[in-house]
Amino acid sequence: MKRALVMILCLFTLLASSLASSAENLILISLDGVRWQDVYRGYEPKLYSANINSAIKQRQLEQFGGSSASEKRTRLMPFLWSKIANSGLLLGNRDINSAMTVNNSMWFSYPGYNELLTGKADPTIRDNAANNNKNVTFLEWLNQQPIYQHKVAVFGSWDVFPAIINRQRSGLPINAGFESADWQNLSERTEWLNQLQQNIPSPWHNVRLDAFTMGFAEEYVEQFKPKVLYLALGETDDFAHNGSYWQYVDALHRADSLIANLWQKLQSMPEYAGKTNLIITTDHGRGETLKSWPHHGSPEAVKGYINAEAEFKNGIVGSNQIWLAAMGPDVKQMMANDHPLGEQKNTQRFSLDQVAATALRLLNIKPDQFNDDIGKAIEVNQQ
Repeated sequence: MKRALVMILCLFTLLASSLASSAENLILISLDGVRWQDVYRGYEPKLYSANINSAIKQRQLEQFGGSSASEKRTRLMPFLWSKIANSGLLLGNRDINSAMTVNNSMWFSYPGYNELLTGKADPTIRDNAANNNKNVTFLEWLNQQPIYQHKVAVFGSWDVFPAIINRQRSGLPINAGFESADWQNLSERTEWLNQLQQNIPSPWHNVRLDAFTMGFAEEYVEQFKPKVLYLALGETDDFAHNGSYWQYVDALHRADSLIANLWQKLQSMPEYAGKTNLIITTDHGRGETLKSWPHHGSPEAVKGYINAEAEFKNGIVGSNQIWLAAMGPDVKQMMANDHPLGEQKNTQRFSLDQVAATALRLLNIKPDQFNDDIGKAIEVNQQ
């Protein structure tokens, strides 16, 4: 009897450990500079510039308008609000007392991406120059672990990502900026994307169109089936810096569609279906007014970043405010006391430096194995 009891206890222990994490894959996606207001309220036509074309304005009103924030946001980001909101977790809607911020002191991209990927803000990173990051990202660390070695990949629209993740030191496969796919045995579609990228100009000198970033990533997934994939889409931030709210809105809608297509593809593959967690977030927020929304940066940053110290003495108010969405078999682990999933309200404040630990926890890895001096994994405990 005693022996049978021991065997039963061992069986329950094994079962419990196997249930701790049922997903062996992680997709982390960042949408550069996307405001929480647009995610949770939908598009705000008050931010249109005075010279917006009336036909564009009418088209977006018909496409993204609505009688409520709920209707507008669902039209703007249908995948997030029809899929993730129903089976996942959403944080950062300040209208219902859920706040998430960056912890770095600059409130712009390189400091934000470093904080996102290392789990810790670095006060010495003070610009967006493509200098190799001295800090080790959780992606680089994962690539050194036997189970994830050669199973981690990065695709980004901004050409600074090889420096942020320190391609030279990390050895990670990174495709970013206007780089062509250069891995072995390229598919016909990948070769076509290489050619197309050369023939279709980008509006910017250092950021390619997100469709190429996602296209290369999908082809890589099809061929190599990485366990961890980081995707950094960038159009939203650059259209915003151009002061074009309507193009920013269209870019956000396209990003939602690209993510939906990727998720559908993953669910059709036995390596990923039911075995993949997804996290979506951003590196920083933006301003709140017609004058400030194209910009972002702390009081310290605006002195040199946008040369607008006199106009924005308090920095770009609101650009430290961010958001997060997550979905997958193990996202329930992020909830304390068995709180329900979905859009969260009345939560404690969360921060960008918690995402790295959260990602590791979703992979059933104790974050302190990577670094014991980083933000703690997100655990929602409604107030």
